[in-house]
Amino acid sequence: MLKTKAKRNKTLDTSIEEGKKYLERCISVNTPIADIQSIVDKTILGDTFQVLPQLPAESMDLIIVDPPYNLTKNFNGSTFIKCKNIDYEAYTRRWLAALEPLLKPTGSIYVCCDWESSLIIGNVLGDFFKIRNRITWQREKGRGAKANWKNGLEDIWFATKSNDYTFNLEAVKIRKKVIAPYRVDGTPKDWTQTQNGNYRDTCPSNFWDDITIPFWSMPENTAHPTQKSEKLIAKIILASSNPNDVIFDPFLGSGTTSVVAKKLGRHYLGIEMDKQYCLWAEQRLERAQTDKSIQGYVNGLFWERNSLTEQHTQATYPSKTAEDKNMTIGNQGILNLVGK
Repeated sequence: MLKTKAKRNKTLDTSIEEGKKYLERCISVNTPIADIQSIVDKTILGDTFQVLPQLPAESMDLIIVDPPYNLTKNFNGSTFIKCKNIDYEAYTRRWLAALEPLLKPTGSIYVCCDWESSLIIGNVLGDFFKIRNRITWQREKGRGAKANWKNGLEDIWFATKSNDYTFNLEAVKIRKKVIAPYRVDGTPKDWTQTQNGNYRDTCPSNFWDDITIPFWSMPENTAHPTQKSEKLIAKIILASSNPNDVIFDPFLGSGTTSVVAKKLGRHYLGIEMDKQYCLWAEQRLERAQTDKSIQGYVNGLFWERNSLTEQHTQATYPSKTAEDKNMTIGNQGILNLVGK
């Protein structure tokens, strides 16, 4: 039976009974896989700790990990219970040890966490990889606290396996309005003048304040309790991978990493143990065949939050050279001309 929702509520909450065809697209991996190409672009239904040892060594170009934070949280009936720091450290070390052999020598890994688990994850991560940075991103949603500061930030640790790794700076620049335009001999310096306003494409920092948490009126939203936004994952994928690379997520959830990888012309692979979440991931992947849009990523650039009007008016404004623009269309398979 279909659920009754408000007209503007786009939350994906298809039940297993309603979406059996999507669940049937998932695969299981119970024996060693010799060639990663035989299972790419798939969702693996299973326990990540059982599946990881079956995957081929040095087969992933980029790993994005969003593990359960050390919080008591219900995931569709399965509850992760907050534990002692020493136990969460052992848990973290267990999945990192299983992931390290899978990453290519030139690969990168990003690990999501809240402020408490960040202290543990950052420390353990350094035992397996070369830490490059800690990204902090702003959550504009969250509950206030009566006797503490509201928790409005989360971290993402960025690490690599070696000193030889991919980082595409031009692919992750942010378009911002120029408040005080500076000119040299009457010519704009480091900014562009358009009929709709003055803009500068700036280098990204390790503080991201342009992320919107998925909510009920966004097409990407699902009923998963800790879903990351497509825009956030797109920044990681564009910066640290190239077209046709393999992007891997061992705690896939409702499929955001795989969906964004597909939209950006990469191969993907994810592991998820919950059938409901696997179903949503496959349903979103089907939608991504025809809808390549990523909210906040328009014309090959990331935009500030609450800039919808500017995104529409600047949709055809050439942000790059003709050569770069063609690369965006041809290699990444996407040039989003309509913002949402």
